Amino acid sequence: MRAHEAGALHGEIGSRGPAWLRTPVDVNALVPQLWPRNVVRGPAGALTVAGLDVRDLAAEYGTPAYVLDEDDLRERCREFRAAFPDTDVYYAGKAFLCRAVVRMIAEEGLFLDVCTGGELATALSAGMPAERIGFHGNNKSVAELTRAVDAGVGRIIVDSFTEIDRLSELARERGVRPKVLVRVTVGVEAHTHEFIATAHEDQKFGFSLAGGAAAAAAFKILDEDVLELRGLHSHIGSQIFDASGFEVSARRVLALQSQIRDARGVELPELDLGGGFGIAYTTQDDPASPHDLAKRLRKIVDGECAAENLAVPHLSVEPGRAIVGPAVFTLYQAGTVKDVDGLRTYVSVDGGMSDNIRTALYDASYSATMANRTSMAQPMLARVVGKHCESGDIVVKDEFLPADVQPGDLVAVPGTGAYCRSMASNYNHVPRPPVVAVRDGRARLIVRRETEDDLLALDVG
Repeated sequence: MRAHEAGALHGEIGSRGPAWLRTPVDVNALVPQLWPRNVVRGPAGALTVAGLDVRDLAAEYGTPAYVLDEDDLRERCREFRAAFPDTDVYYAGKAFLCRAVVRMIAEEGLFLDVCTGGELATALSAGMPAERIGFHGNNKSVAELTRAVDAGVGRIIVDSFTEIDRLSELARERGVRPKVLVRVTVGVEAHTHEFIATAHEDQKFGFSLAGGAAAAAAFKILDEDVLELRGLHSHIGSQIFDASGFEVSARRVLALQSQIRDARGVELPELDLGGGFGIAYTTQDDPASPHDLAKRLRKIVDGECAAENLAVPHLSVEPGRAIVGPAVFTLYQAGTVKDVDGLRTYVSVDGGMSDNIRTALYDASYSATMANRTSMAQPMLARVVGKHCESGDIVVKDEFLPADVQPGDLVAVPGTGAYCRSMASNYNHVPRPPVVAVRDGRARLIVRRETEDDLLALDVG
């Protein structure tokens, strides 16, 4: 494609939008797979979530705000548990974590993976049983490992020889035997953005399978006999729709299981297949159901275990964003509507890249709708942008909104439960939005809005 003289952001001419985007028959209609299950348009035309009008939520909590449909999140937890009945299902703390959500997923019987001391502290402070926590991370500090060991974290996923040595020293000092998994880099190029693909060789996570480091790590742990090696861990990336990557990954990691058995006479009892299952951000995304995912993964594992003459290990999966991502939408208020003749119409909202960096960071695509009313106006191709001093401050690159959208209208963006609040920043000294959980016609604040006083409290200069 020929470069646009105004820059890369204008490379796709705005009046057309991406090739797949079609003018909607009804610009007010909601595409069900994009929204939390309890979001509908009410009789007055405004969106409602679990019976509450978003106009009332905006009046009480302000905008922007992340709105969590609690029953939707809980139902997704139950669906994964039902689909994987004999498997440990880990909620991804990095996607979004607060104490209320920790309690929700604990009540629904899920496990929790964390990757920093802060995430671990949040989990423990909310009462998550330590034995149901898995601790990830490529550079866990001695302090973080110490906290994990002292708390009795259920699984520590070791990521380097340095970490094995650190953890072994702590175990000797304390006279304990932490349970560990070895993270294996299996050399699979997942069909996802390069920044969230985690199993190809040239990246920071895990022990290389092809180079022999993964086998060496397992042998080191077994031979030193300080840590309890429970199994292997493989995670190929995030926002994945294609099961073929899991098939290749399972084949390679189970071949390593077989190699360990043949070399040391030990058949490891556990296998974590990772996950990172995709969700629908636009109509182009077609995620599989938990039942279908479970059926395909179980078939892969059973077949590969039979081929290697291995007993089927106890499995763990990490659905990633698939639990919390679809359960949340972000509610904004439009402030400026600007038509740039011949290119596009910009609808500026009161948030932006400080509450959703994913569009700028990953070239992620989102959808949007006018949330406070319906409109009889014609659909207009718009770009929803934020208030920050960056040309790349884009929330939704291309979306049809009513042509009469105006300042003061509410705009809702679905699919923002994962990696939006957790990656939020104070860029331009903008306080981060609150998280409001809604259930059975009632709303409660689970993460309050930051204030300017919060920002100034950290400024000790």
